[in-house]
Formats: sequence, C-alpha cells, structure tokens
Amino acid sequence: MNDLDDLVDEWLTLPAVAERMDLEVGKVRRLLQDGGLVAVRRGERNVLSVPAALLKDGEPLPELRGTLSVLSDAGFGAAEALHWLFSPDDSLPGTPIEALRAGHKTEIRRRAQALAF
Repeated sequence: MNDLDDLVDEWLTLPAVAERMDLEVGKVRRLLQDGGLVAVRRGERNVLSVPAALLKDGEPLPELRGTLSVLSDAGFGAAEALHWLFSPDDSLPGTPIEALRAGHKTEIRRRAQALAF
C-alpha cells in the first residue's frame, strides 16, 4: 500500500468525504458499494480512505463510475484500479486520473478496456 501513498497526494477518510459532499457517511459507503467511488484501507489503523482527486466540486468525478466499472470488468480490485489511475503514463500528459479530470473520459476508458485483453 505504500506504493499508493507515493502516488496519491491527499487521502480522505469517509467522514471527510461525507463532509466535502455534504452527505451522511452511510451514503458515502453506498457510493462505494455502487461503484461511484473507490477506497482502500491504509495506515496503522487500517482506515478506509478515498483519494481526494476523485472528488470535484463536492461530488465524485462524473466520469469515474464508468471507468471504475471498466477496470473492475478487467479484473482490477480497488487498490489496482487506484494504482492504474494514479500512475504516470508516458503517452498522457500526466496520469489517467488527471486526464479524466481534464475531460478525456473516452480515451481513458478505451485504455482501461484494453487492459482486459
């Protein structure tokens, strides 16, 4: 998991995500279950945490749900999906998550689909 800590600048606990989204923690947990967000357990206390970059303007990135679904279909678990999203890609100006945030959903999903083959 330390590898992910090297890739992700800011992590949020579920209560912090709930506060940013102005929701109850239970609704954040439901978003995790429904694939609208992704989280991993980290730290000494094994706290469920979400990368802050997955939120924009107090909401999950709209492009995230479909991308997470494609990655899941390719056999990626939460940690693997986050690793892929936050790892630098020489063929992109940055990382897949930065490309998603910049509106390049189609290209990122195409690349995620290619991972399944």
